[in-house]
Amino acid sequence: MKRKDFKKRKKSSNKRLVIKVLILLTFSLFVAVVAYGASLQKKASNAADQAYEAIPNRIKPAERETKVEPANDNVSILFIGVDDSEERHQGDGNSRSDALLFATLNKKSKSVKLVSIPRDSYVYIPKVGYKDKITHAHAFGGTGATVDAVEELFDIPVDYYVKMNFNAFIDVVDALGGIEAEVPYNRTEKDENDKYTIHLKKGLQHLDGKHALALARTRKLDTDVERGKRQQMILQAIMKQAVSVKSVTKYGDVIEAVGDNMKTDMTFDEMKSFLDYAKGGLPQVDTISLNGYDDMSTGVYYWKLDESDLSEVQQLLQSHLGVIPDSSNLTDRGSQIVGSADEASEPPYDN
Repeated sequence: MKRKDFKKRKKSSNKRLVIKVLILLTFSLFVAVVAYGASLQKKASNAADQAYEAIPNRIKPAERETKVEPANDNVSILFIGVDDSEERHQGDGNSRSDALLFATLNKKSKSVKLVSIPRDSYVYIPKVGYKDKITHAHAFGGTGATVDAVEELFDIPVDYYVKMNFNAFIDVVDALGGIEAEVPYNRTEKDENDKYTIHLKKGLQHLDGKHALALARTRKLDTDVERGKRQQMILQAIMKQAVSVKSVTKYGDVIEAVGDNMKTDMTFDEMKSFLDYAKGGLPQVDTISLNGYDDMSTGVYYWKLDESDLSEVQQLLQSHLGVIPDSSNLTDRGSQIVGSADEASEPPYDN
């Protein structure tokens, strides 16, 4: 064999070897990703099973006689943030809700309407049969009483709830590597243990879980309505971080972070159905605040809702959820509904 032919064959052989190695490496990477995905799915399934908690004796609204399927239907979700710290706990089995965010999801438009409900909103609470602050509904009857109060408020079905305490919130944000959020002012705030250890700095900041929680809770320099807007902003920041490519490898940590600190009546398969909303990036999210005014006429602070504005919000949500015919003059209003916060005074926190 000529030396030239030998070199040619050797070069060709080396080339085939490189291709084989590349194929082997690609296949190994594929197997690793699949194995990771399978492991992650098993971990998520176990966590979902652990978090699942149906509301006892739940009577669904007439519009929900047939169970909805998130993969095919418009649905609504109530997010409940509770403070289980010793200082805030009421000692009778249930703490007050510290944050309430209600979302409707429209399958066709892949859009979300996100409403912040001020904790001091004066609403009818079916559990006790009279009006009070909506934050008290959870103390009166836990998740079920809160869901009933929100359904009464908006005259709309609540299909699912997700309840998390502050520990879960902190751990989820930390597991995602923190979030980007706009801080409105410089302030020293309380941590999850009600100690003044958190120093917030004005401007766009990268926040860890403890600082994100402090920003979500603070309202001393503005109002409950502005506080709701911050909670909406923070939830969207978490969503943005969660769907980013760099967060995929952190999902295991996020799942572990939730642990015993979350309860929901969604099954694992129902949770997976919502991934469709994240295809192609974040869905359109319109944030809504509830207009109202301060009321101290009884000696106790309440946020009295503007009835006309509330009626418009009800129609907007009902239309978006599909329980009433679509109304074109309402469907674009979401981001324009803002609270009249400029003249509101600082409410007492624990009344």
